[in-house]
Amino acid sequence: MKTYEALDWAVAKCADLPFPFVYDEQKRKVAVSPSTDWAQGGPIIERENIGLVCQQIGSTQGCAYRHTESGEVFYYYGPTPLIAAMRCYVATKLGDEFELPKEHA
Repeated sequence: MKTYEALDWAVAKCADLPFPFVYDEQKRKVAVSPSTDWAQGGPIIERENIGLVCQQIGSTQGCAYRHTESGEVFYYYGPTPLIAAMRCYVATKLGDEFELPKEHA
């Protein structure tokens, strides 16, 4: 499984995107990749009011946050701001842990 395929699957589930996997004869290819494609992840960030935090100069992590209607604030980190934002989005919808279907584990 690609490093962020599970995250992309979870984002697609939360955003009601078409099932994100397309199969070819050789291997699985990800058709939906909001964790690596700003054209896909950016609209989610904007629609869900997810904030991106600037890190210190030289930092290798991105940070994203989101306020919920109940007043909670979710902060998530990742190797890029987009990955951090997608982690934050999934956590506010599914929680910190979610069950990945066996066919994608």
